[in-house]
Amino acid sequence: MSAQQPQHSKYGFSKTFDVPYKEAVERTRAALKAEGFGVLTEIDMKEKLKENLDVDFRNYVILGACNPPLAYKTLQQEINIGLLLPCNVIVYEADEAGKSVVAAIDAKIMLSVVKDNHTLDAVATEVNEKLKRVVAQL
Repeated sequence: MSAQQPQHSKYGFSKTFDVPYKEAVERTRAALKAEGFGVLTEIDMKEKLKENLDVDFRNYVILGACNPPLAYKTLQQEINIGLLLPCNVIVYEADEAGKSVVAAIDAKIMLSVVKDNHTLDAVATEVNEKLKRVVAQL
């Protein structure tokens, strides 16, 4: 499967892939599992927007991913860190037919609101390494 170069934003990183949406979702789930993440939540934005606003939207899913050992480590450092968990990974249909976008939160940016905690910074770095591999291996 070919992919474009990774794109970085202020709060995450993404790639566009030459695969249809459903396949991209399946591959993303498998890649998350391979990196030790479980999917705690799944929000189908197309369905929710239709249900609540009666608007049509592209296929778009938000996966709330959690790596239990790393989540536990952060909770031991900062009990209220649960406000920033889980790590969101999104998959959506690209504008170009037959392509999909996969994006993940930048954990270092997300956890940067907690200042001067080297343990959390190290965990955020580890989470980012794992999430970048998830996006890269699709």
